[in-house]
This record gives sequence, structure tokens and C-alpha cells, in this order.
Amino acid sequence: MSKTLYDKLVDAHKVCDLPDGDMLVYVDFHIMNEYTSPQAFSGLDQKGLKVWRPEAHLSVVDHVNATRQRDPHDDASKLLIDNLESNCKKHNIAFYGLGDPRQGIEHVVVPEQGLVAPGMLIACGDSHTTTYGAYGALGFGIGTSEVEHVLATQTLRYKRLKTMLVNVEGALAPGVTAKDIIMKVVQVVGAGGANGYAVEFAGSAIRDQDMSGRMTICNMAVELGARAALIAADEKTLAMVKGRAHSESIDFGGTEWRSDQGAVHDQTFDIVAEEIAPLVSWGTSPDQSVPIDGLVPTADDTATPKAKAALERALDYMGLSAGQSVQEITIDSAFIGSCTNSRIEDLRAAAVVLKGKKVASGVNAIVVPGSTYTRLQAENEGIDKIFIDAGFDWRPESGCSMCLAMNDDIAMDGERIASSTNRNFEGRQGRGARTHLMSPAMVAAAAVKGHLADVREFQNEGAE
Repeated sequence: MSKTLYDKLVDAHKVCDLPDGDMLVYVDFHIMNEYTSPQAFSGLDQKGLKVWRPEAHLSVVDHVNATRQRDPHDDASKLLIDNLESNCKKHNIAFYGLGDPRQGIEHVVVPEQGLVAPGMLIACGDSHTTTYGAYGALGFGIGTSEVEHVLATQTLRYKRLKTMLVNVEGALAPGVTAKDIIMKVVQVVGAGGANGYAVEFAGSAIRDQDMSGRMTICNMAVELGARAALIAADEKTLAMVKGRAHSESIDFGGTEWRSDQGAVHDQTFDIVAEEIAPLVSWGTSPDQSVPIDGLVPTADDTATPKAKAALERALDYMGLSAGQSVQEITIDSAFIGSCTNSRIEDLRAAAVVLKGKKVASGVNAIVVPGSTYTRLQAENEGIDKIFIDAGFDWRPESGCSMCLAMNDDIAMDGERIASSTNRNFEGRQGRGARTHLMSPAMVAAAAVKGHLADVREFQNEGAE
């Protein structure tokens, strides 16, 4: 019988069926950060339990740490970081702390270190663990009680999901990126349209993406409501896995991790790649986006009273007028970073736009490489100099930074940000902050112009 990639992965990790219809699955690898793990370790201590397989876990500092020069007196973050380090020493778990050359955002670090491969099941106390689906692996976020369970048993209670197939066929137009693909998918399917589903991305436009682009797509699939995201493993996947620090110790198969021919998904969406434009979000949900050369929607664009109310609330929070040109929207800040778009490929794309240009007067521009390894690679290529010469603040430490208001990079009330992050919820980047999601190259374009801008104009300049 033909199977989907998702069902293959679940079946390969099923330990047993449970009486209530759920199952127990084995977790190949588990990742923790300083924010979601303390209670789990406390639970182990209270029950007198030990970590069963310490070598199958990794702890990374990324959420609460400052990305400016480290401040040893930052007591709030230091307490969480020290607590994680202490627990890792106690249980003999690998710890990538501040100052470690392997440190960075967890979903950037794990692929860099060769700790993900096709066929794996990976869990982490972070919703964007869907990122690992780019490798033909099953990755998903878990809660604190589940963190405790996987530490003690290397297993989790799991409920099989329905499956959704998203086909993106065709060739992308110039200026259109993986970020635009997934923003278009979120727009089409809806912010909660994949609740209860594992989403598989397929089609020529997906296959044409490099691994960084595939990770961006799978990373933001959670904004659909998806519990898992997957892309079939191929030669690009295997090439990315090979030759990394830990890759030789992991062998879960190769390109057989794909859906069988004739496999049936519960739901299918087809998207034409040529119809995707560079997108920016205008509202307070990732599905509220429009092409950069478009207009902010009006009530006439809504189909239901509920949609109209959502539009009006979003416009009010964002301080926008219905029908105004997107490119009239001025920005206060520009941010390039996050687990979605802080890899070396993202920095290179933004640097192409910024080379020889300056950030507009009054715009606070920040770039946070996703890991120490990425930062050093960028500096070796001279990318840091391009950002610095343009007027960006090139951060020396890696972390989630301005993606979420959990560290010292918190936007002010009313501050408008062109952001390469994954969420534009109310208050996501700070109380009252107004977030516009877009690709890193589009953030760079906005930083130079001082308003939301079409990256294709910069590409046309280079062609003249």
C-alpha cells in the first residue's frame, strides 16, 4: 500500500499503540533551550528520575540572551542560562552556551552541526521545530511536561495527524524567494487552515529551493497551524548532511524518505509559482499579506462579517488606512534574523541589496546572524563590512533577538518594523510594536528606502 512520507516517518518510530487511540513514539533527538526546560528538569528531580539517553539531547542558549556584547550583570537572563548549564552538567547533556563556537539559534545550529538527517524524529520545546522537515525528518514542538517525559524515557505520547499536500509548480520570478512561497501558502491555506495536519511541500518550485530555502518554508509552516512540515529527501538533502561535525554518526537512510507514488493525502492545494510576487504582511496575522506593489485591503475585500472585523482590528493596531499603497508605509526599524531567516544564504541575499548603499535616515537597522558559525562565515566573506558600511548594527552574539520580546531587543509602542521573522502578532516584538514580515532582501530594501519597498527595483538597478 502506498504511504505518505509523514506516515512512513510515524510508522518507523511507533513503539506501540495506546488504549486511547494515541501511540508511543521514539524520539531520535531532542533539543532544549534556556526558556522552556527549567520546569522539566525540576520535574525529574521531584520524581527522582535521570535522563535515560543523555547523548540524544542538546541544550542551546538562544531565547533570552543579549546579542550585543555580553553583559555579565544581566541577572534575568543569567539565572535561566546558568540553570540550564547546571542541569546539563548534572545529566551529562551537551550544552552550547554563550562563548561556545557552536552556539546560536537552535534551528540554525542543529543543521550546521549535522545533527539532523532524513528519517529522524526530532522534538523541541519550540513550535518552529517544523524546520527539520526540510530534511525529510519529522520535527515538532512539545510542551514542558513532554520535555520531561522525553528526558526520562526518550519517548512521547503522539496522535497521528491528517496529511495535507501543497504543490508549488513552476519557476519563481526574479525577486521571489522561499519566504514569499511560504507567505503565499499561509495566505492561501489560512493561518489556521492546517490545524491537525502534517503538511508536505512538493512541486518543482520546492525542489528547486536550496536547503536554506526549504528550511524557511518548513519553519513557517507552523503559521498555517501545521504540527509538522515535510519535504522529500533528495540529493540536495544528502549533500547538506555530509561532512558536518556529527553527520558521520547519524545514518537514517537517504532519498527513500519520500511519499510513495500514488500516496493519497487528506487535502491538497496547488499553487502556481509564477503567480507569486514578493510579499509583505500588512496586518497582525501571517496570512494578512499582499504583494509589495499592492494596496492594504479594504472592507470590500472581505467575505464575512468576521473577516471584516478582523481587518478593522488589524488596521487599527497597525495604524494603517484601508486602500493605501503598501509602499507608502514608512518604517522605524529593520531587522534581519530569527530561526526563519538568519542563515548565511539570507545574509548574502540582503548584502546584495545593501552593497554601496546606506540605511535611510531615522531607520534603526539590526542584523543578527543565526549562529556563531554563520557570523564567522559571513565575516570571512566580507558580508559584515557591507552591512556595517550601510549602517546596520552587526551583532556579535547570536540569538532570537528581536523576533520576540524575550530579551533586550524589544520594540517600542508604535514602532514599525520591516522584519525577516515569522510572526506579526500583536505585541510579538514588543508591546504595541507593528511588524511587517518579508524576506531578508526585502528588509534590506526597506531599510535603504525608509519605507516598504520592492526589492526588484534594486535588481533592475544592477541590470542597467
